[in-house]
Amino acid sequence: MKFLPKLAGFLFVVSLFSSCIPQKEIVLLQDKSDDRNYQNPFQPLDNITDKYFLQPNDYLFINVSTPDPKISEFFNQSQSGNATTQRNQNFFFYQLDDSMNIDFPYVGKINMSNCNVRMGKERVQEALKPFLKEYSLTFKLASNTFTALGEFRKQGVIIMQKEQVTIFEAVAMAGGVTPFGKQRKMKLVRQLPDGPVTYQIDLTDKNIVNSEYYYIYPNDMLYVRPMKAKQLGIGESFSIGIITTALALYLTLQTIIN
Repeated sequence: MKFLPKLAGFLFVVSLFSSCIPQKEIVLLQDKSDDRNYQNPFQPLDNITDKYFLQPNDYLFINVSTPDPKISEFFNQSQSGNATTQRNQNFFFYQLDDSMNIDFPYVGKINMSNCNVRMGKERVQEALKPFLKEYSLTFKLASNTFTALGEFRKQGVIIMQKEQVTIFEAVAMAGGVTPFGKQRKMKLVRQLPDGPVTYQIDLTDKNIVNSEYYYIYPNDMLYVRPMKAKQLGIGESFSIGIITTALALYLTLQTIIN
């Protein structure tokens, strides 16, 4: 029985380490330049504003304003058809159909294929040229949402509060990552004109701030997979650490009694 105290001490030390998750897995924006094996996985940041291309079922805010209120009302009147329009605080919602068209009052269908927001506004302006000379046009993307799945405290489709949000703002809007979330291997699924593309992002790397993944686009999907520790219960109230600690205390008591 002489070995029992040593065994109990060993199990107690093991319990301390097994109940903790390494800081490198959870601390954000770490400087990893001291690591000889580190290679910056991020490409330099370039222009973000024009990178999002409109997609079917996107909603657009469009409003035409002219010096003559009657003419303005004429071009902003509601129409039925494949595109949905709805009056709301002097704006109209136009939904892009599967062919990337909107049905614009009096003008007819305007195609938005391969357009970002800036190019979409230019196409509406081009369509209005034969009819109007003096006017102002408001053109905005209305369907600003992204999806958060996996080890987020708040999962689902989340509304972006502004036209552009950073990836950390998006994480915060999703309630943050749980202690079991693999922040070093977050998946970002982005819809591009040629189809969806998946990227792997390390939230613990400070170089993400200067990368093209620092901003979230509408319709992006973020997925954080769980650590293996979640399957083992490490870090929860019922964990390997608690089991080993209880066993160590039991063996210690047995030693004292004997």
